[in-house]
Amino acid sequence: MDAPSNIDPVTATSVSDVVQWLTNGTRDERFIDNIFAEMCIRLQQAGIPVKRATLHVLIHHPQWLGARIMWADGMREAELARVDYDVRERSEYIGSPANEIHDGATEIRENLARDRALGRQHAVYDEMRENGLTDYVAWPLYHTLGKRHIVTFATDRPGGFDDVHLASLLNVLPVLALVSEIRIKNRLARTLLETYVGSHAGELILAGATRRGTGTTVSAAIMICDLRDFTKISDNWPRDDVIDLLNGYFDAMSEPVARHGGEILKFIGDGMLAIFPLSQPQACANLLRAVSEARQAMVALNEKNSETGRAPLNYGIGIHVGDVMYGNIGSRARLDFTVIGPAVNMASRMETLTKQLSRTVLLSRAFADFVKDDFELERVGEHPVRGFNDPIELFAYHG
Repeated sequence: MDAPSNIDPVTATSVSDVVQWLTNGTRDERFIDNIFAEMCIRLQQAGIPVKRATLHVLIHHPQWLGARIMWADGMREAELARVDYDVRERSEYIGSPANEIHDGATEIRENLARDRALGRQHAVYDEMRENGLTDYVAWPLYHTLGKRHIVTFATDRPGGFDDVHLASLLNVLPVLALVSEIRIKNRLARTLLETYVGSHAGELILAGATRRGTGTTVSAAIMICDLRDFTKISDNWPRDDVIDLLNGYFDAMSEPVARHGGEILKFIGDGMLAIFPLSQPQACANLLRAVSEARQAMVALNEKNSETGRAPLNYGIGIHVGDVMYGNIGSRARLDFTVIGPAVNMASRMETLTKQLSRTVLLSRAFADFVKDDFELERVGEHPVRGFNDPIELFAYHG
């Protein structure tokens, strides 16, 4: 809906309509940024002269501290910007309204129409003045268990917000807090599942696939990667150095996998298990592209480590293709969403053979048949594999 050109006087009924809509009319909307944008438009229609509004939320994502949702007059959708963990060390945060609220302030009010020298000094206030705004207010948005987020409103009305406007906005905040907390918790639950079990498994779990023994058969390319001599490293290096090393190694390996459509199912000590479902076009080719990028990233990581006197990291990758059982396995109280089956065991055995055969990446013949026309492979012969009756034909990939 479009914002009206003329702002009508605030009425108790119209403000209560916004509260009623937040309470009952947002049930089918998943995303808080969409709700926030429409709420601002409805506030305008209720006679509150909002021209700019922001919602700052702490989400504690592995990569981001939080997010800023910003709406301005005329926007149908709000802008969503991620906030890095180091933001509190930067000038954009120091001395800002968010800084004051996080330090305990319960309200920030700034008359933007008065002389700049008489007001608070920060770039965000200068930006709002340049955009013709006259008044600004920021409040904590309280969630359960003491969690505090931030909501702000600004106007270009001559004289700024009056007492009725502020009272109306404060009347909306408790319901906005409830509505936003539900969406943020949903987003946090999805983020945590994506972080710990992967995006596809996370979607299945959120959809209710949580019973032990439930699963499905998936045809997939399987990749298992393992570090060499990790036991020696972990026994001789300081703990924090070992953790830093592992994080760098997993970043180098996992980011290309995710970028090319793979699903990282788990990290096992210094090992990683990932699959590329064959339902995806070019799944096998994408897996090898990911391996190529991962190997380049490992070269860069080893160069960086050498500057601090660390020995280069060596690793092996086994790649196979086949049907796997994908689902919930474990005890009654503790489940693991993973893949099992002979194809997984074969990929694991092939990874073990990389050291014996002095190859970094080994592919099975079954996998090689999918990619042999597009990638240069080295045949390394047939070799016995522990746990399997027949030898398997193996290929090396040097890309």
